[in-house]
Amino acid sequence: MSIILITGVIASLFLVIAIAEPIAERLRLPYSVILAVLGILIGGGAIFFLRTDLTDALNPVAEAILGLPIRSNVFLYVFLPTLLFQATLGMNLRRMLDDWVPILVLAVVAVVVATLGVGYALAWASGLPLAACLLIGAIVSTTDPSAVVSIFRSISAPRRLARIIEGESLLNDAAAIALFGLFMGFVMLGVPDPTLTDALGQFPKLIFGGAVTGWFAARLAVWVMAGFGRHERAQISVSVALPYLAYIGAEQIVGASGVIAVVTAGLTMNLTGPRRLSPLTWTNLNEVWNLLAHWAGALIFILAALLIPRLLEAVRPTDFALIGVVICAAVVARALILFGLLPLLTRLRLSPAVERPYRAAILWGGLRGAVTLALALAVTESLLVPIEIKRVVGILATGFTLFTLLVQGTTLRSVIGWLGLDRLSPIDEALSRQVVAVALQTVREDVSRVTENYDLTREIVRSEAKGFGERLEETVGAAEDGAEILDRDRITLGLIALAGHERDTVLVRMRERTISQRMAEQVLSDADRLIEGARSGGRNGYQRAARRSVGYGRGFQVGVALQRRLNLSGLLARMTADRFELLLSQRLILRDLGAFIDGRIRRIHGRRVADLLHELLARRVETMETALEGLRLQYPGYAEELERRFIRRTALRLEEREYTNMREDGLIGAEVYTSLMQNLNARRAATEQRPTLDIAIQRSELVRRFPLFVDLDEAALKQLGKSLKTFYVNSGKWILRKEDAAESVFFIASGAVELESAGQTWRLGGGEMFGQMAIVTKKARRAQVRAIAPSTLMVLDAERFRRLLERSPTLQQSIRASAEQRGIDPTVLIM
Repeated sequence: MSIILITGVIASLFLVIAIAEPIAERLRLPYSVILAVLGILIGGGAIFFLRTDLTDALNPVAEAILGLPIRSNVFLYVFLPTLLFQATLGMNLRRMLDDWVPILVLAVVAVVVATLGVGYALAWASGLPLAACLLIGAIVSTTDPSAVVSIFRSISAPRRLARIIEGESLLNDAAAIALFGLFMGFVMLGVPDPTLTDALGQFPKLIFGGAVTGWFAARLAVWVMAGFGRHERAQISVSVALPYLAYIGAEQIVGASGVIAVVTAGLTMNLTGPRRLSPLTWTNLNEVWNLLAHWAGALIFILAALLIPRLLEAVRPTDFALIGVVICAAVVARALILFGLLPLLTRLRLSPAVERPYRAAILWGGLRGAVTLALALAVTESLLVPIEIKRVVGILATGFTLFTLLVQGTTLRSVIGWLGLDRLSPIDEALSRQVVAVALQTVREDVSRVTENYDLTREIVRSEAKGFGERLEETVGAAEDGAEILDRDRITLGLIALAGHERDTVLVRMRERTISQRMAEQVLSDADRLIEGARSGGRNGYQRAARRSVGYGRGFQVGVALQRRLNLSGLLARMTADRFELLLSQRLILRDLGAFIDGRIRRIHGRRVADLLHELLARRVETMETALEGLRLQYPGYAEELERRFIRRTALRLEEREYTNMREDGLIGAEVYTSLMQNLNARRAATEQRPTLDIAIQRSELVRRFPLFVDLDEAALKQLGKSLKTFYVNSGKWILRKEDAAESVFFIASGAVELESAGQTWRLGGGEMFGQMAIVTKKARRAQVRAIAPSTLMVLDAERFRRLLERSPTLQQSIRASAEQRGIDPTVLIM
């Protein structure tokens, strides 16, 4: 076959890809459905022209189409790694974690249930070997959610619904292809009825072997990319090689799942890439991968659709009944998960609730596509699979795929409309009216200024102003009609707008490089949670999301446990440093929100709502400042280093702006500008490196660091170290309450506490003590103390403390100073 002809056919396929998108938009159908239909028409047309006597002129083109090297390994080794890697690379993993239970259930449990359901139903109806039936079940259990997500994005469907389906797609293919490889091996080895033990025995190697391979490959790739410095194209080239090498290495060397390896590599790159690469490189890398994934997704669909006419050539009337069995079994299995298991997990408080309309849309949106056809093609190509099984697999997989595309795909938009997921809620409608009203008000003021500046003809101005004013009055009237909205809904609308502006501010700061991209992603996730919290729970939902943004998660507790029990401080140090930077970034963002409340929200919702939002914002700022102050007291030197780093980054941004302005004004030439920017970028690269936080704690060293023990000799220090007991307390936990027995004195090894006594509040950090006043005055405790940061405290009982006090003038002096600060007469102290 001529290379010219093959090149022409492939170029023509790109033209088909180009026209499919506008056709899909015009017909309001999923893009993948249009690609599949066009592929079927092209494949069927090629077969028709080869077999008809009408004309021979198109025979070379038809032969070139049918002779394309479309093999299963092309799909699995060329296209699939691209799609999987881009999907994981572009996901907001922090937001996915909010719904990790339903995502994992749909991506893994639903796949297993569908495989078993379809397999046993087919074995009962067809008489085929159970291994072959389970193989068919694995093939048809993988969904193609890209079509559904594209519809949801085009009709203002809830973000959470699209996020759950995207999360399902992340692991769905991995689980299905792993099961496919398992049962394919049984069929080729001639094992008719594999046991569950046989299957589960091989599954861990497929999963964990692939995960380790992908993690190692991604870590190595990120290390190489970071070493390439500012060679952006070299870094992107390494990222392009990563998924293919991970897939091949897992499949051919380790004998594990290549799909799992690619997914793990993408997740690792997603989590570590923004820290090691510059924001511009990371953005461009994602743009390249978006384009590659678009082409790969379209090509895999249209090439797979070309095979459909050939796969259905040997269809028999009895096969239609088996296709019906597959359809019913697959739908029932998915329905059992969505309407049986997920509600049960919600009642057991193991999963967040997924609303019934969402579950119905997910059920009908389980479209199958190119991956299903590619797996079926792999079976038909195998020489070790019996001919009859190859025929049945090809027909059933193709028939089921056609049903999902041509029936479910074409009616999905109508189903979504029937469920009401394409309509804005009343509160969103109100928000839309309010936004339009404010926008038009601002535009009218700006237009008025423009007409004055340019001295436009008054008749034209009056004419345009009349039409514009009518639209503004109509919109404002509609907004005023919404005055019947309850006050709590107005507050909710204001909170949603405030969180939306917070998100926009984060994006601006990220572009300015005032905050790092890695921190920006986390702050953006927090802003998204604020929006969704306000939508679902109003003021309470917003406040819960705000508290979560400054709270300590389970990962932090794991880090603490590793540091305390195994003396492994790396995870805790990294998470503490992240928290430092996150709080500094949040402080920067929150300080810009007050002006937005006064400038925008007050005009829409009135003074009462604005004042309430100011109050909520003030509480957030106070909580954030408390958390930040706790860390400052715990690690004062590190806080100073981070603030210096922020100042340096801000100065570099302003310096870059000045150079750009001078270049645009013609004050400096291109050569000078390039030289200045190279120098600035070198300094910026050094600034991006975050200082290292050392949190390793040794009790003997801590005792020596305390200023209170400076006058003790070596023997006394050693004895004191043995007497002290160490314990850890989380942020927000109470350590002492009023009227508690005065039995111990507490020394802060690391962390920070807040002490309240007689209506006054003090904050104490590392190297300070508390609880001593009740002992030296022999009175009940008048103070209560709580941790404002994760703190490590050393405790000394009252008797040993008195003996220590007798020997330490420094300690005596410290207690007298503390008494004077709290207004206690030093003469009542018993020392």
